[in-house]
Amino acid sequence: MVCSSKRFFILPTLVLFLLRGSVMAQQSKEALLQRYSQEAQAAMASGNYSAAEKAYEELVRLGPGVAEVYSNLGLARFQQGKFEQAVAAFQQALKLKPGLENAAYFLAMSQSEIGRYDLALPDLAKGFRETHSAALKRMLGLYLERTYTGLHRDGEAVEVAVELTRLFPNDPEVLYQTGRLCGNYAYLSMQRLQQVAPESLWRHLASGDLFESQGDYALAIREYRRVLAIDPNHPGIHYRLGRALLRSKQPDSQAEALKEFEEELRVDPANASAAYEAGEIYRQLGQLSRAHDLFAQALKNYPDFEEAQVGMARVLIYEKQPEKAVTHLKKALSINPEDDIAYFQLAQAYRHLGDEAEQRKAMAEFQRIQASKAEHQAQLAVGDYPADAVTKQKLDSNGR
Repeated sequence: MVCSSKRFFILPTLVLFLLRGSVMAQQSKEALLQRYSQEAQAAMASGNYSAAEKAYEELVRLGPGVAEVYSNLGLARFQQGKFEQAVAAFQQALKLKPGLENAAYFLAMSQSEIGRYDLALPDLAKGFRETHSAALKRMLGLYLERTYTGLHRDGEAVEVAVELTRLFPNDPEVLYQTGRLCGNYAYLSMQRLQQVAPESLWRHLASGDLFESQGDYALAIREYRRVLAIDPNHPGIHYRLGRALLRSKQPDSQAEALKEFEEELRVDPANASAAYEAGEIYRQLGQLSRAHDLFAQALKNYPDFEEAQVGMARVLIYEKQPEKAVTHLKKALSINPEDDIAYFQLAQAYRHLGDEAEQRKAMAEFQRIQASKAEHQAQLAVGDYPADAVTKQKLDSNGR
């Protein structure tokens, strides 16, 4: 009985000790969870992803059933370029909670990084289409471009690039990737065109555009004339030939170019660029009435044509109609506030109107812009001049 009595006396004490130990262990675990959670968040916020990864690994060890912890662990690994390990973490997160959208998107980006494009594509496309986060949409779009390219679906990659450029028009990385991708796609398309239709109108037109963009106007003229031999009324070809002739600066090139611009207007009277170029040649030749009509024709079809507005104003100044000239010049400056020639002509118009204060203001703006342009002018190469740009207004040889 003594032994029995002692056993019943000891048992409650032992139970109390074990319960106390269990409570202490629980409190210790909660403290560790809080500690590692705070460490992980602080490390992620400061960009110390290695430390964040270690803290999240401890949280996984302490509580392996929390999907969000696995997702954050995957993100810490993703940021370090540990894409294989990131995939494993994101997959576990989605296994525990399939509805974690961001985990699915980062899983897809991680898969794209390691070349598993077919697995990455569905969630990348879904995320790019559906997410409302601008930062995430940008990121998903860039990965979607990469994935389509990896799958040799170049046309779809270009479509994504165009959409990204629309959404993020001033983003340097987006612009670079779009330029690189579209440039490569254009090159491959031209290679294919050369293979399937080497003597077609379109191949000669493409070659002409390429030579013109490179400043090789003689070769561009040759290719454009081959297009004309195939189809004399092809829209835009007389204009392109005229532009190349004008830039070639060969003897009689201006007269030949004028014929081509007027021929383009016969084929397509609504071609504002051809009307402007012809009008500018007539203005330089002193045939102001014809220049006036052509500038008016250009502006009728394209009212926001900055160079045509300035050209028309110059004609009006010569015709002693400075008030009308001011209207056109203000329109040009509303389109491009840094148009130095528009300011110079505005100063001339105000001089004719006898408004010295406005004349001085316009001339000061002209000089400011000229000084700014001077430091950049020497850096421009022939290829920097866009092939589809019209002739820029500039001061005449007499300084007017």
